[in-house]
Amino acid sequence: MPSDSPAPRVPAWLKYVFIGLLAGLLSGLFGVGGGTVIVPLLVLLCGFDQRRAAGTSLAAIVPTAIVGVVSYALAGSVSWLAAPLLAVGAVGGAQLGTWLLPRLPLRVLQWGFVGFLLVVVVNLFLVIPSRDADLVLDWGTGAALLAVGVVTGVLAGLLGVGGGIVVVPALILLFDASDLIAKGTSLQMMIPTAISGTVGNVKRHNADLPAAAWVALGACVTTVLGAHLARILDPQVATPLFAVFVIVIAVQLALKALKTGRG
Repeated sequence: MPSDSPAPRVPAWLKYVFIGLLAGLLSGLFGVGGGTVIVPLLVLLCGFDQRRAAGTSLAAIVPTAIVGVVSYALAGSVSWLAAPLLAVGAVGGAQLGTWLLPRLPLRVLQWGFVGFLLVVVVNLFLVIPSRDADLVLDWGTGAALLAVGVVTGVLAGLLGVGGGIVVVPALILLFDASDLIAKGTSLQMMIPTAISGTVGNVKRHNADLPAAAWVALGACVTTVLGAHLARILDPQVATPLFAVFVIVIAVQLALKALKTGRG
């Protein structure tokens, strides 16, 4: 006779580690936080609401980004001066973004950013960065990096997008940095930003820290692998691959914009 016993449930911690493994690979490979994987999977697989998923994701990004920075730094692919400028701008911009959020038409912003990402995609397919290129800093470059940080923070506050999706292409396309320096610097920029956001989320009871720890455990394992893959991939493969990742993010945002329009 067939058994009517229910299928065994997958332990929550195993789901968290699985999510972390996927997020860490993307984080190391593309220099992003991994929230684009963590947030939707926490909602889909673990029953999190969107707000708690975002807070938990941000907490998991802190150790993940640290491991990623170390991996890139060992190869000399981090600009230690550029990242703080980006971070300062991003922290201030995020405050501005959250202030603007109720005052601006969200759907227009969402479609505008989708259009921006599509322009970025086209340029990423056309521009192949040199691995020998460095990020040279002067007063003008420093001011421009601060401005990019502000724009990144504003978009994060308005749309909830991670900084890497803006910073990595900006460093490649606007500052002629190599793809590796862009990714390593992006990860370093995320650390103070994610810590600041996590402190606020914990105060508001908006983050599941045990779940974040399990996600981070899985992510820290594969972040190293992702960073290694980024180093061994030819820029002619790595940059278009990042462009495909940007397309995926643009599609996600477009679907969210359509949902907002119907709401």
